[in-house]
Amino acid sequence: MRRWTAGMFDSVPNAVVSLALLWLVARAALGLWDWGVTRASLEAPNAEACARAGGACWAFLRDRWRLILFGPYPYAEQWRPALALLAFVALVAATAAPATWRAPRRARALALAWLLVAPLMGALMWGGVAGLAFVPARLWGGLPLTVMLAGVGVALAFGLAVLLALGRVSDMPVIRTLCLLYVEFFRGVPLVALLFLAAILFPYLVPAEWTMDTLLRAQLAFALFFAAYMAEAIRGGLQGIPRGQYLAADSLGMGYWQARRRIILPQALRTVIPSLVNIFIAAFKDTSLVVVISMLDLLGAANASTAQAQWWGLYIEPYLFIAVIYLAFCSAMSAYSRGLERRLGVGVR
Repeated sequence: MRRWTAGMFDSVPNAVVSLALLWLVARAALGLWDWGVTRASLEAPNAEACARAGGACWAFLRDRWRLILFGPYPYAEQWRPALALLAFVALVAATAAPATWRAPRRARALALAWLLVAPLMGALMWGGVAGLAFVPARLWGGLPLTVMLAGVGVALAFGLAVLLALGRVSDMPVIRTLCLLYVEFFRGVPLVALLFLAAILFPYLVPAEWTMDTLLRAQLAFALFFAAYMAEAIRGGLQGIPRGQYLAADSLGMGYWQARRRIILPQALRTVIPSLVNIFIAAFKDTSLVVVISMLDLLGAANASTAQAQWWGLYIEPYLFIAVIYLAFCSAMSAYSRGLERRLGVGVR
């Protein structure tokens, strides 16, 4: 307890400020309790009935939560994106576990799991096999779309970012210039413009037989965009590696890729974990921009959930609901980052 209150009451000014802040927090908490619990409506036919009660309209969430979580995906088939989402999150959690990295057998088993489960998730989402009804990607939405866009986009972007960062510090001028042009272009163009380019202009820029689903085009735009930001973060880590590490790798007779894989990149990535996690969190939240190309992510589905006449005028409840979801995912990424930094001793020589 003393650790939490350290510096709060050690002087008269600090005590006055602390008491004033505690009073404000208490008032806010009591107000939220009154709005969200005491006067809340758990069962109401419409928004007007909730307004008469004067509190939160949780009846709206009871009626529309599935639309918010799964978007326009067919109601009777929503167990499929739910199962695919659980499998995806479980595999990501297993991949992020440090215990997996130290055991080659576990790493191989995890790679095999990805190879087996990834097609299964695609089959669940699209259907058309094993008696499952076909669901086009334009009907995907909600939380599964947000998580998969962010997760797959970040994974693709990370691999490309490592190559771009190595190219940015390369001794070959042509490679260095090409990587510089890529990074500067994608960092200088808004993500919204790239999404428009991928969704609207892409079909006009390629031959007619080159067809690609809008979802895949949006996924590609995400990966290309965030790869540029990750590349600059990784380049900073590479430039922070002492020259002696490169010379030591050369003295051991290591080739270029062997030295980068075993000596240089592990040290560089270790130092830029906070920057990379910031980009991961930004990518997760920026999935809301796909609404401009008529895709309903979590935020878009929340906006669509109030379109029904009986629930017009309700905004706090759906936004509060998705805010809790965003907070949970982003807090989990931040907590994992802090744990990984402590484990690897980031910032400690």
